[in-house]
Amino acid sequence: MDTGVVTQGEEKPIANWTDRSPPEWEAYVNKEVTVTADEKNKYQGWVATIDPVSASVVLVNLEDKTSVRIVMGHAVQKVEILKEADEATKQKLINMFNLQESSRTYNKQDLDAKKLNLKSWLQKNNIPVSEQGESMRTLCVAGVLTIDPPYGPENCNSTNEIILSRIQGLIQGYMTSQ
Repeated sequence: MDTGVVTQGEEKPIANWTDRSPPEWEAYVNKEVTVTADEKNKYQGWVATIDPVSASVVLVNLEDKTSVRIVMGHAVQKVEILKEADEATKQKLINMFNLQESSRTYNKQDLDAKKLNLKSWLQKNNIPVSEQGESMRTLCVAGVLTIDPPYGPENCNSTNEIILSRIQGLIQGYMTSQ
């Protein structure tokens, strides 16, 4: 079975890069590659991920100054694998996009303090907020938005995009002022 993976030295064009499946793209993740795009532009870097909707390739350069480049899927003509990532490089790629706040672990007392501080700040700003759920760990704003632990902007959920955006902005401002 031809997976379409091009190894070093092979010059195999990718006829339908955007038509490939996620398992086929996964063969490129954590590998150093050279991507040839339209107009013969070449980009080299480590594949952090490939977007399954657009087939865009996220390349990371870990040299002196770390940089990220996205090569749009429709422009990809050829991808050549140069080498596999060692464990240290894999960890750098995995950790690169993890937010510090979400990777930090909190104990119950820290989470309770964050919840109470955010709740009282929201109430001081005349924003109706209550606690909900079995363990009362989720904050509910005006009955249309929830905030889960660890109570950051990325932990907000709502089907109302306007309210979601505004509350996330408020929480971000609150966190910055702390």
